[in-house]
Amino acid sequence: MKGYKEIFFFLFLILSCKSSENEIQNVIEAPKGMVWVKGKTYVKGAKNNDIHAMNREKPSHEVYIDGFFIDATEITNNQFKKFVDETAYITIAEREIDWEEMKKSLPFGTPKPHDSILQPGSLIFNDQIKTVENMENYFQWWKWQTGANWKAPKGPGSNIENKGDFPVVHIAYEDAIAYCDWANRRLPTEAEWESAAQGNYKNAVFPWGNELDLLNSNANTWQGNFPIKNESKDGFEMIAPVKSFPPNSIGIFDMIGNVWEITDDLFNINYYSELSTESELKNIKGASTCYNPSNPYEKQYVMKGGSFLCHDSYCASYRISARMGVSIDSGSDHTGFRTVVTPDMLLNK
Repeated sequence: MKGYKEIFFFLFLILSCKSSENEIQNVIEAPKGMVWVKGKTYVKGAKNNDIHAMNREKPSHEVYIDGFFIDATEITNNQFKKFVDETAYITIAEREIDWEEMKKSLPFGTPKPHDSILQPGSLIFNDQIKTVENMENYFQWWKWQTGANWKAPKGPGSNIENKGDFPVVHIAYEDAIAYCDWANRRLPTEAEWESAAQGNYKNAVFPWGNELDLLNSNANTWQGNFPIKNESKDGFEMIAPVKSFPPNSIGIFDMIGNVWEITDDLFNINYYSELSTESELKNIKGASTCYNPSNPYEKQYVMKGGSFLCHDSYCASYRISARMGVSIDSGSDHTGFRTVVTPDMLLNK
């Protein structure tokens, strides 16, 4: 933290509305491991040249987002371990399951599963699948694994030894918020996340521009026959260590692929269509209510960026505008997060 004189000078700049972002950066240095994303106007949502864009990404809209700092990488196992070591925090995937609480997010009358099934765990990708009958039935390649959590990503017998620089996974929204509270950070809004992914661009499909043929050299995604055979043309069959691929134009790694990243915006498939596109929007915070007819009983948050499982035959979510919903209490072996912090948060620390 800078000295008091510099802090007062910084506050004066803000109050006088004469501060430039360069002046802000000169007063407050980027926290370790974070990158400054300058304030800018950009096109949020589906791009005109994006053939994979889905209705929940449309229509696009111009937004202005103030500058902020964001983690250069997804939060790693080492970073999350430090948080757990200092706080003794227990993630949702490690907690005993409360059936009375769980059934609130299920259709009325859902029978209680056997106690042998109601055990702590998480979702993992089934890498033993041989055939797929219907690509719309994603339950074919996902399975509930008792004992799977951030310390044991594949369940009992697995661990994160020598994987300290891999993204932490099996993280639910509540877990990410707990980490943020400890670190004096917060989750990004969807608009902030897209601003960071755009970097120096304003209307790009990918963090590196619009060239789909650069995907394999810039992101960890699925190549081959999804979900049966990953040809690993990008060098990784599953999750990869952070910084395994080049950063975007402002130094942020893995905004596309590797693991999905949880944001602080509620997931509503109608949100974009209900926004006004007549004028530029400023620092938008996302939907006020959650709405996903595919999971009407769940409270979901937006996650961004796709993962190592993304393939054009399935979701093609290796794009900046791609968005999916994740239940507030769900995690998986391809879901993680990164954090942001604003200058005012640093001054109030």
